[in-house]
Amino acid sequence: MTFTLEPSYDDNPRLQELVERLRTYLRDELIPFEQERGITPETKVDRPVLEQVWKRSRELGFYGINLPPEYGGQGLSLVELCALKEELTASGAALSHSVLGDMGGPLRAGAILHHATEDQLQRYLVPVIRAERACCFSITEDDAGSDVRRMTTTATPDGDHYVLNGRKVFSSAAPFADFAVVVARMAGTEESYSAFLVDLDTPGCQVLDGEIPMSGQQMEGDLLFEDCRIPAENLLGEIGQGLRIGIGRITLNRLLHCPSLIGAARRAWDLSVDHSKNRVVFGRPLLALQAIQHKLAEMATDIYAARSMVMATAARADEGAAIGVEANMCKLFTSESCFRVADQAVQIHGKAGLTHGHEVEQIFRALRMFRIVTGTTEIHKNAIAKSLV
Repeated sequence: MTFTLEPSYDDNPRLQELVERLRTYLRDELIPFEQERGITPETKVDRPVLEQVWKRSRELGFYGINLPPEYGGQGLSLVELCALKEELTASGAALSHSVLGDMGGPLRAGAILHHATEDQLQRYLVPVIRAERACCFSITEDDAGSDVRRMTTTATPDGDHYVLNGRKVFSSAAPFADFAVVVARMAGTEESYSAFLVDLDTPGCQVLDGEIPMSGQQMEGDLLFEDCRIPAENLLGEIGQGLRIGIGRITLNRLLHCPSLIGAARRAWDLSVDHSKNRVVFGRPLLALQAIQHKLAEMATDIYAARSMVMATAARADEGAAIGVEANMCKLFTSESCFRVADQAVQIHGKAGLTHGHEVEQIFRALRMFRIVTGTTEIHKNAIAKSLV
């Protein structure tokens, strides 16, 4: 694919049409919607506002677009999905995460498609697709992040129920979700983990305010389980499959986070170009300085390299290849290179780039997070080396 910062997909007419429609929606509807309400990435947005975005996105065919046609989607390939995800963050829209259903919607719930019973699909997945319900995914604990096997949340069989006890943290979309996919250790075992569909209004389940990350986005919550009784029919998959379900989702998510990071880096590049054209220093635009031109060249090269790696890996996954190593490589390289882009953007903006509330400053903080979340840089290096050596 020939490199342009705003990519064209002339070799895929369907994708090109989707990208153009998405850009139009973001520019003409979603961003004005946010501006009218004063919504920024750090705004604590309530459920009714989010539902408006979900429903409008569904009307336009974007919400759940990745799902198979029988579930109302268009069965997008991963390459196509990556292209759309890049466009979302490149737009600078604060609610871009709600257009395809990343935050509580079909993209988050879609992981259950291959494990749920027909009854579970009808009770949980279908309402999410219709923008009637929202979900979160809960596997992380205070002492069980990269080493998920240290989790202490337990599920104890009790007749036709399971009883959950424990606490999950950093659950994205928990503040406005209706149910969660929860991975817990089977009580009395050392290495058996299962996944459960848990309605968050179940007695014994509390949704607590989570920590606000450095990005400022208020989209996370903790889940506390105290003798929370879950019907046995809410077991997702089979007993002992919990980590396979959870880690399988995490592996794909590592790849799918990457285009969002690339889009944010692209946004930082665009803002830097605009600033360097308009900022006059010693009688000429900042852009006239070779030092600034070199920074912009390095930023564009990082974006190109990251996008090429991610698209190549997505194409391999679309062919059915295993991408465990490559997904780790993509997340490692993309998180590091896109953060470099953000760092250069701050440098180009000078003091303005250090000001809280400036878009470049917020992008910098958000991209810094992704050198840690969904696997630290060091964890990815360990996984790559272990797989290859």
